[in-house]
Amino acid sequence: MSTFSNTNTGDKPADPYTQANKDTTVSTQDKIQALDKFVNACKFGMMTTRDQATGKLVSRCMAVTAEESHGVDYLFFTNTESHKTDELKSDPHVNIAFLDSSGQWASISGTASIETDRNLVKKYYSPTLRAWMGDLGDGKHDGSENDPRIGVIRVKMNTATYAITDRTILGRMAEVAKGMVTGEQANVNKIREISEEEVTTRRSAL
Repeated sequence: MSTFSNTNTGDKPADPYTQANKDTTVSTQDKIQALDKFVNACKFGMMTTRDQATGKLVSRCMAVTAEESHGVDYLFFTNTESHKTDELKSDPHVNIAFLDSSGQWASISGTASIETDRNLVKKYYSPTLRAWMGDLGDGKHDGSENDPRIGVIRVKMNTATYAITDRTILGRMAEVAKGMVTGEQANVNKIREISEEEVTTRRSAL
C-alpha cells in the first residue's frame, strides 16, 4: 500500500492535532451512542456514491429516516428511479458525512442495499414524501406509501470516525488562541474511531 510523506519529523509527532484530540478512553457502546446522538441532531448527511459511467464520486444530501442495529445501520428514503440507485447497484460502497454549525463532524463508511419491501416502506413512511415524489395522476405513482417509486436505502456501517466536543465556543477559541501563542496543538475535540470489529460485535450482540 502506497503512502505519502513530505518530511521527516523524527521522534516528534507529525500530526500533533490528531494525537492530542484522539479519544481512546471510551467503550464501544459509549462511542456508538455518542455517534447516534450526533447523527440524530444533524438529521441530514451527505451521501457519497460512485458514478458507474465516469467513476467520479458524487454526493447528495439525504435525510436519515431511521436507525437499526442500535445505531450501526441507517435507513434513507429514496426514489428508486433516481440515478443514485443505479450507482448503488453498480457499487454499493458509500460514505455518509455529517457536519454541524460548530464544526463537529462524523464520517461513516458502509455498504448500501436498495430495499423495496412495502412493509418496510410503510413502517417509516411520512406524508411529506409526496412533496418530493409528486403525484403523476395515474392512480399508482401518487407519492403514497404504495407508490412503487418509494424505496429505502439501507446503509450497513463498516467503520466510522467522528469528532465531537464538550467545550463551549469560547473555550475552543481560547484553546486555539493559546496554541497560536505557545505553538501547542489545540485540544478542542474528541476524535473517536469505530472499527469494523466493533461494528460487527455490536451488530451480533443484538
